[in-house]
Amino acid sequence: MRARAIVRATLLAFALAGTMSATFAVPALAREADPAKADTQVYDEVWRLVDRKFYDRNFSGLDWKAVGDKHRANYAAATTDAERSAAINVMLAELKVSHTHHFTKDETAYYDLADIFSYHLRHDLRRHLGSRTVEYPGIGIFTKQLDGKTFVSAVLPGLPADNAGLLLGDEIVSANGKPFEQVASFRGKVGDSVELKVRRSADAEPMTISVKPTTIEPDEAFEDALRNSARIIESNGKRIGYVHVWSYAGQRYQNALEELLSDGKLKDADALIWDLRDGWGGAHPRFLSVFNPDAPVLKLTNRDGENEYRGFHWRKPVALVINNGTRSGKEVLTYGFKKYGYGPVIGERTAGALLAGTTFMLSDGSLLILAVEDATVDGERVEGVGVAPTVLVPFDIRYAAGKDPQIDKAVELLADGA
Repeated sequence: MRARAIVRATLLAFALAGTMSATFAVPALAREADPAKADTQVYDEVWRLVDRKFYDRNFSGLDWKAVGDKHRANYAAATTDAERSAAINVMLAELKVSHTHHFTKDETAYYDLADIFSYHLRHDLRRHLGSRTVEYPGIGIFTKQLDGKTFVSAVLPGLPADNAGLLLGDEIVSANGKPFEQVASFRGKVGDSVELKVRRSADAEPMTISVKPTTIEPDEAFEDALRNSARIIESNGKRIGYVHVWSYAGQRYQNALEELLSDGKLKDADALIWDLRDGWGGAHPRFLSVFNPDAPVLKLTNRDGENEYRGFHWRKPVALVINNGTRSGKEVLTYGFKKYGYGPVIGERTAGALLAGTTFMLSDGSLLILAVEDATVDGERVEGVGVAPTVLVPFDIRYAAGKDPQIDKAVELLADGA
């Protein structure tokens, strides 16, 4: 019962690759090793975990043993961590579900997941990372592979990439003359300059952007990015607030949002753009209540004039911005926001990635996200379906040069009184 409670309590976290996780320490079955099969040890760990824990006893209609046998040779033939992980993910992809994926230490999502669930992984973190503090060298970007090229899909405000002038939609051609890698390009280079070759339009010559990597602690970085994203956009005589919630995997992010709205940078805004694109889920359904106008707000003021709000509710116009990177718990919020008519929902259909999952740290220190329970919202399926916007605004990020038509549309609608 405790295990199921943990899964439900963290039901709505998600990884950038479309996975969502609650997390436990790895059970014994994930650490067993057959000496005769040492070359496929981690692959076999993953196969056994799926066999024993996957939410669908029918394995999406597959013969799971046959699937494992089918891909094992590819794993055994792999010579790098990336190739071995790819072989595992080819096997997992046959299940055709979200929240089921393998990550290595060369992916930023690995560290994001490990930090989000550091309490549950605390013993494994000490063993494999040497500390319960999760950190990695980086510059604060999300990237996406499109047509074999690496594009910046998001820039976290206040981190080195933002400070260096990297923009949404930039193609990263190389890092210090070598192919760009999410983590390896910055290992051992914290505080030093890394020269990124960046192409801002398809037919342009690459330009050089010098960026200094920093040590990123994901949970702290996501909260700082949320706060740094807050700004006022002046349009048609209105002050439109904007905030991007990069991660919702914890109450801390909701607290930061409510502080900004109640007594912070956005308190005097006439309307609000709530950006839930990309990043991490983790949101509890109750977080949506901040936009419920029909509930009281308690304001406490001490003798120094400092205010504290209990049960804060935003009672001004609000628009929600979503895309196909809006996943998991953020999809639950999107579903409720749309169903109960809080405001326009702008962008593209959400990912349709809503299953309850568990994160396992494997014997080599890599991570497995595994779907262990099905999930519905108000009795409706979101998994494999997603939530459609009320105002469709397609957005191909390639060579966007920092422009964002989805935000532009949100500003237009709120400025016109929508």
